[in-house]
Amino acid sequence: METQNIGNIELKFLTIDDYDEITEAMIESYETLPEAYWTKDQIKSLIEKFQDGQVVIKVDGEIAGCAFAIIVNYDEFSNHHTYKEITDNYTFDTHTNNGDILYGIDVFVKPKFRGLRLGRRLYDYRKELCENLNLKGIAFGGRIPNYHKYENEFSPKEYIEKVKRKEIHDPVLNFQTSNDFHPSKILKGYLEGDQESGEFAVLLEWDNIYYEKPSKKISTNKKIVRLGLIQWQMRPYKNLAELLQQAEYFIDTVSGYRSDFALFPEFFNAPLMAENNHLSESDAIRELAKHTHDIIQKFSEFSISYNINIISGSMPEIKNGDLYNVGYLCRRDGTIDRYEKLHITPDEAKIWGMQGGHEIKTFDTDCGKIGVLICYDSEFPELSRLLCDEGMDILFVPFLTDTQNGYSRVRHCSQARAIENECYVAIAGSVGNLPNVHNMDMQFAQSMVFTPCDFAFPTNGIKAEATPNTEMVLIADVDLDLLRELHEFGSVNNLKDRRKDLFELTKKSK
Repeated sequence: METQNIGNIELKFLTIDDYDEITEAMIESYETLPEAYWTKDQIKSLIEKFQDGQVVIKVDGEIAGCAFAIIVNYDEFSNHHTYKEITDNYTFDTHTNNGDILYGIDVFVKPKFRGLRLGRRLYDYRKELCENLNLKGIAFGGRIPNYHKYENEFSPKEYIEKVKRKEIHDPVLNFQTSNDFHPSKILKGYLEGDQESGEFAVLLEWDNIYYEKPSKKISTNKKIVRLGLIQWQMRPYKNLAELLQQAEYFIDTVSGYRSDFALFPEFFNAPLMAENNHLSESDAIRELAKHTHDIIQKFSEFSISYNINIISGSMPEIKNGDLYNVGYLCRRDGTIDRYEKLHITPDEAKIWGMQGGHEIKTFDTDCGKIGVLICYDSEFPELSRLLCDEGMDILFVPFLTDTQNGYSRVRHCSQARAIENECYVAIAGSVGNLPNVHNMDMQFAQSMVFTPCDFAFPTNGIKAEATPNTEMVLIADVDLDLLRELHEFGSVNNLKDRRKDLFELTKKSK
């Protein structure tokens, strides 16, 4: 399925009204197991016993995949159990809310939606559910559907070893191990009728390293948010495809660490101007603006495929004949929002003829409310305060600075924004040189994540910092619940203590 045609992706709890559609999806997904679908009474039983464990993923309203699970007391079963035993003859009476292991009953994605990494989303949901319920881990019996091709040559153990060494491709086992599940046992006679696997299965397990931590109620919005900052190296690129290949590499990297956001720097696509050095600077950047639409469309595809919210840094864009510095938020549910640079630097105005934008707003995401200020905008405290008044939790600042003093302005102003607005601020810039691009010849950057300065945060207000002037990614977790506590119980209350009897800040309508 072409990702550019996707409008919306949703993860929802399974309802009995979904039964006919999931039955159709199961039949399509298990072509070699023609009777591998659940009855309506079985689905109803699953929902009644443990609704949080039964989810579907919908693409533009159509069910694309499902994941079903129960909670069991794992010590009651041997490591050589069968599927029939673990489900109590498919009644799911083995489920107990007082159990210690989340046991996977089924997971599948319809063939036409494969390639969108939807299965990974379903597994990520299970991991988060396991963590939130404070369970020891996840277990399930994984099929090995290619084993029938090699059963006369290798034992199941030998087959799994060869799959591990990439000598044999097994799509199911490869997918599960790539999602951090480790093989534990060979289960003989696990699933009746699974001739492709020789009725063998691999007991796969995932350990919850946060098991001893207090459980938290499941929420549709995440509270622990992982940020992936991309400190981008400016280098020559032959064409747009080569630049996008490098961008996808970084997106894949931060997504591999289960980051919720990928932040690119301001004008990260500037190397593409090299082909227009024969033009004036103002004409060259207008040529660069012709790539913006294609980049955003591709970034939206990446956000879906890699299950990550992408903040595209910034790019030039022409609107009604005027040149603007803009960026886009590409959410992993397929939706897109636009933000603008409001304050244009003297150089941008003089050399490129750029105009300041007109709209400032926050954006709702599955990880809280965020704001984006492009580079110079971070040096105007009124903007972040307006965003804060709208409930912003995280402020992202993509920047591009040529000298260390320019960088210092962005860095110190961004850190001030974190303190005065009691929020997190993440900044990401570009490094290196572009000798063949006029007006973009050198860059200085050190990407960072700033926090408020109080007892629950680092004493210096710096959560994480990259190595200066080195291409790399910076991964950092931020806890949104700590902001809530700070707002109420902080040593100082910057937001509460404002003297609104003396001053106020309002946003003018256009």
